[in-house]
Amino acid sequence: MKKKVIAYNRVEKPVLEALQKKYDVTFFKNIDTQNDLDFLKKLSEVEGIIGLELPVDKKLLDHAPHLKIISNVSVGYNNLDMEELTKRNIMATNTPDVLTDTVADTVFGILIATARRIPELDQLVKSGGWITESIEPEYFGMDVHHKKLGIIGMGRIGQAIAKRAHFGFDMEILYHSRSQKPDVEDKFDATYCTLDELLAKSDFVCLITPLTSETVGLIGKREFQLMKKTAIFVNGSRGKTIVEQDLIDALKGGQIAAAGLDVFEKEPIERHNALLHMKNVVTTPHIGSSTHETELKMSELAAYNLEAGLNGQKPPNLVTQPL
Repeated sequence: MKKKVIAYNRVEKPVLEALQKKYDVTFFKNIDTQNDLDFLKKLSEVEGIIGLELPVDKKLLDHAPHLKIISNVSVGYNNLDMEELTKRNIMATNTPDVLTDTVADTVFGILIATARRIPELDQLVKSGGWITESIEPEYFGMDVHHKKLGIIGMGRIGQAIAKRAHFGFDMEILYHSRSQKPDVEDKFDATYCTLDELLAKSDFVCLITPLTSETVGLIGKREFQLMKKTAIFVNGSRGKTIVEQDLIDALKGGQIAAAGLDVFEKEPIERHNALLHMKNVVTTPHIGSSTHETELKMSELAAYNLEAGLNGQKPPNLVTQPL
């Protein structure tokens, strides 16, 4: 008899089809996981779950007595109640490494787009606003090369961003993380700073930390006030690592120059959100890893983790510590 598995949200088609040949797989997309009766019935039978952004808490786990493993198709796992999973000896995994370069490309692209006002000027041209031989100074942007880049969170993605900035744009790298990283300092001529020092000195501030209890609301009113008035803030981490209203106030009050955002406090972003109506804000719909190649690699790694757990082996990307 085939083992039962739930696939939730984004699992790439070739991977889903391969899993369906080996297991009894039921796919669900964007449902009410607390009240969907079909989902809850399947949940009571499954040994494995694979997918993206499934909120896993005590209430959900109470419906899953046979569950052995949850395989997240993402590097983040703030959707999982780690304490409850550990208590029940349920494995959880993520997909690090395979998305590092793709997310770094996205974040750096957003940084450049914000500094050079590319989305705004794209719309200017398409709407017929470019009516003279050259644009007026009011549309000029900011140089990226040879500027100071402050990176908050120097994990794999932070290091990939530093690599692009140092070798591609001759930027001076400042960084703040839980621990000092001498190897990063050697490779990218980077300088470790306190958070306040980084905020005060950087021309660009890039937030790329995971969402944890320590990083919720990490950047708020006080932190924005410490930044240069000419500074550009880029968030490629999670929306709740900042106080979004404080960012809006900082932009409206001219405390910082602009922002580039791939993540938001509430996703999808609400239409009335003030950030959507600011010309000095570049927004993208949480697309950090969203390329065909990388999404396939993430699904493949998640499936590998899942199968290891289902077959009683230790998955390579285990994020829980079984009792």
